[in-house]
Amino acid sequence: MTSKHDQEQAVQLDHATHIGMQRSGNLLKVLGVAFGLAILVGNTIGMGILRTPGEVAANVPSTFIFMAVWLAGGLYALLGALTVSELAAMHPRSGGLYPLVKNGLGDYPGFVVGWTDWLSTCGSIAAVAIVLGEYVGPLIPVLAGHEKITACAVTVAFGLLQWRGIRIGDAAQQASSLIKAIALIGLALVALYMTIGSVPQAEVETVVVTMPSGIALAAAVIISLQSAIFTYDGWTGPVYFSEELKNPGRDIPRTMIGGVLLVIAIYLLLNTAFLSVIPLSKMAGDPFVAASAAVHLFGPMGDTVLRVVMVISLIASVNALTLMASRVPFAMSRDGLLPNILNRVNSGGTPASALFISITLALLLIVTNTFNTVIAMLAFLFVSNYALTFSTLFILRKSQPDAIRPFRVPAYPFVPGLALLGSLAFIAAALFSDFRNSLIALGLVAISWPVYRLFHR
Repeated sequence: MTSKHDQEQAVQLDHATHIGMQRSGNLLKVLGVAFGLAILVGNTIGMGILRTPGEVAANVPSTFIFMAVWLAGGLYALLGALTVSELAAMHPRSGGLYPLVKNGLGDYPGFVVGWTDWLSTCGSIAAVAIVLGEYVGPLIPVLAGHEKITACAVTVAFGLLQWRGIRIGDAAQQASSLIKAIALIGLALVALYMTIGSVPQAEVETVVVTMPSGIALAAAVIISLQSAIFTYDGWTGPVYFSEELKNPGRDIPRTMIGGVLLVIAIYLLLNTAFLSVIPLSKMAGDPFVAASAAVHLFGPMGDTVLRVVMVISLIASVNALTLMASRVPFAMSRDGLLPNILNRVNSGGTPASALFISITLALLLIVTNTFNTVIAMLAFLFVSNYALTFSTLFILRKSQPDAIRPFRVPAYPFVPGLALLGSLAFIAAALFSDFRNSLIALGLVAISWPVYRLFHR
């Protein structure tokens, strides 16, 4: 049996090896807590919170359950953040969840996570860029009707920005995420201020809502949770840059936990503001609750106000996604699972070749309109990757009990256990409620095997 001292030496040697890789590849350890918070907020808070409340309201019968669903979705993200923080602090390598799963479950499970994560992230770049083009059009009339051209231009622009280096990407992400948070919090506070003293619109129901019960109520809550969990997705953002953080053992838990708590607070504040303006019955099925609330508050100016907020929010999201996308194929290439050319890093600390193929794929998805298919599978793919990652923690606790862990998940095994159970329940519900897209997602996983065999070395 290996002694604790020997294991500590092995971990230190492994860490030194990774640092050596970092230096030779020019990944720069220049990022701090502010970047981690910015990437998490920028990646998580996007168009979802401005659209999803209508989907949740359509399935739940009361404002209490409505708010409980949003809190439950946030708690799932928090459980996940606590679990992943231990793994990422223990094994600080850039590349998202891929290196964590590879470390615990082996090459192929890691490849599956990396493969699906990269495709999903590129699909998200394309989708967000398209929506950005849609919202910019009315603000800049010359761009109206040219959503795809605008989306391609935005994608290329952010690709060029990231090519210049991580320091510029860091500055852009901090600035855009800060402006996004201020804009959304400001919108919520204005809504609450303008409705002070009036009867909460949530209580002014113009439509009688029949309260479901038993299985019907459980099904409604599960469907609503699916939407809420998808809207919280993005909380893994800091993990993509683990070895670029100055102090990953300290900074990863701070950014993951602090960032998720901040997002929960913003989401609860926004939904409270929406309910103060629009009754739940009218919110139900509304494809864009935020726009309805803005028009109610500001009249004809509301649409312009909301579009400006949306553009700010989407800019931060595109920047975050572009930063993240390049780290996944870079990490996989460095481990011998993709061609060597993808682990080349420029003087600015950017995996340039990996960035190029990520931008190219995003552009192809925009031009061919196939990003819609990718987006439809996102929730299933991400939660499946979460389930594999949470399972990794249990395996490493048994196989490497004495390994150095700068952060330990509290209340083990209950916290990771609840996160894993939540993920499995979500996957089962997705298979039942959206079988077609879930099947396509499983097909995408199946395709990973021949790709893995082709490039594995």
